Amino acid sequence: MIEFVFMLTHHDQTVARPLGVLEQVRDCGLRYVGFKDVGAEVPVLTEVCAAAHGYGMQVMLEVVSTSREDELASIVAACEIGVDWLLGGTHAVDGLALLASAPAGKRPLYCPFPGTVVGHPSILLGEIADIAASAQQLTAMDGVHGLDLLAYRHPTADAAQLTSAVVRAATGPVIAAGSVASTEQIRVLADAGAWGFTIGGAIFEGRLPSGPSVPGQVAAVLAAAAGHANQGSSA
Repeated sequence: MIEFVFMLTHHDQTVARPLGVLEQVRDCGLRYVGFKDVGAEVPVLTEVCAAAHGYGMQVMLEVVSTSREDELASIVAACEIGVDWLLGGTHAVDGLALLASAPAGKRPLYCPFPGTVVGHPSILLGEIADIAASAQQLTAMDGVHGLDLLAYRHPTADAAQLTSAVVRAATGPVIAAGSVASTEQIRVLADAGAWGFTIGGAIFEGRLPSGPSVPGQVAAVLAAAAGHANQGSSA
């Protein structure tokens, strides 16, 4: 199966009262939950992270800050919050240096963005071949676990071709993030070999099956993910 990461986010930022949303979905069978580095303060995210761990979930923080300084501050915060995975960011060399200085027990699995990522909400630019080359270079770095791919945030590239090329080029799991809003997209990503995918805003907008209930949609997405074989790299 392909893994589903439920993001407590909308419009590329963490939603208000994320702990309350987490409580709604605690019994849905989720294995992974996440949030962004904007929209909520560190104490709130620390509380959410602790609660999710208590429910048996792994936690991901996705960096969408646009400046180098804010990105590095978010990496420090991720270690403080205690997340299991750190997604996104475009300054991998600097990020790896910061993570290397963190205590081993506070060092999340690091999955930066391949390619050229700009703006907020983030979009991915560049030719597929160049993004795949970036994927290969990043995952060759010691300390990079996998990649956070904006497969459906590219203005022109076919998401299936892009994901497949990145999966082939990379070592480690490829997580497709951003603008996934249908079970057909989940199928496409699974067929292309993605290890996992994130959905946040589309669920808060009631766009997935079993809406508008958030728990109902989460359960439906989990069922759809379970129904698709994954040919990508394992975590």
